[in-house]
Amino acid sequence: MKHSHFLAFMAPSLIVMLLFIALPIGSVAYQSLFVEHEQVLVEVENCGPFGCETEARVDNAAMAELQETKPMGRFNGIGTYLNATHLAGNEIKAIWANSSSIGDALSGISNLPFYKALIFTLAYTFIVTPLCIILGFLVAVCVNTLPNLFKGPVIFFSLLPMIVTPIIGSLVLFWMIDARGVIGANLQLLFNDPQLSLKASPTLTWITLFVYGVWHSIPFSFVVFYAGLQTVPQDTLESSMVDGATRWQRIRYVVIPYLMPLAVFIALMQLMDNFRVFEPIVGFSAQANATSLSYQIYNDLRGGDSPLYGSAATTSMLTIFGVIILLTPVLIRTWHDFTRKT
Repeated sequence: MKHSHFLAFMAPSLIVMLLFIALPIGSVAYQSLFVEHEQVLVEVENCGPFGCETEARVDNAAMAELQETKPMGRFNGIGTYLNATHLAGNEIKAIWANSSSIGDALSGISNLPFYKALIFTLAYTFIVTPLCIILGFLVAVCVNTLPNLFKGPVIFFSLLPMIVTPIIGSLVLFWMIDARGVIGANLQLLFNDPQLSLKASPTLTWITLFVYGVWHSIPFSFVVFYAGLQTVPQDTLESSMVDGATRWQRIRYVVIPYLMPLAVFIALMQLMDNFRVFEPIVGFSAQANATSLSYQIYNDLRGGDSPLYGSAATTSMLTIFGVIILLTPVLIRTWHDFTRKT
């Protein structure tokens, strides 16, 4: 294919990517360099029956004029990246200097807002992603062995978690684990502890969020693997059966290597999706025990009368950097496999 033909073919996609991906990311990166204007205060004298008092009030007219002349806010450079609510460089130095052991230092760092959210985000990503891949593959293999009469209904019910809106699914499970819900009440009876609550314990809250994440994400892995199983060469499987290979050996040495590119694809999609975990935290009202980077962005944007656009943009950029770091090993392996084949 000629270069001109290739460019003409790719031009629509490149234009769309530029307009809807590159430009928004660029605008977020630019916004992260600014912070909100400092409030302009004026002294106002209030007089009453018992005398006059002077108090400071926000000058709304001056703030409106300042917002009109400098809509992006006050330039802060990378200061927002390094402040206490993000990378917290000065705070980390102080913690290391005042800690008697590495454990105490790490405990102090883990309580900083950004690192607290990052720890849960990474834990959620690295626990939910492999479980989704493994369980999705097992479900696909089991469904593929069913008689054709039962495959349709089983596939339908297997896809229900993906059909349900994430926030609705998390709310349903949240009500179920309540003390008056089916799961919560039965757990109290099982352990003979009327005070047992999955919502009160940080550990149990994390486990509940992980379980929900796996339940919600398995259908995607299942669909991809099930479609891939339909393309596995039957001649190879029959040859392995003739050679005396057991079912496990056929899966291990024939099916899994053949579906490995699909596993890489699922890993890429799940890593990106799980790293931006947000809906379960809101649905479970778990922000007291678990916060994510995406929830930090949401919290900045809904914070009071003045949303923290600069802080939200900074967390967004750090989230993008985190996704790039997570995907780099997978992309490098994919590139090596591609170059090896060519």
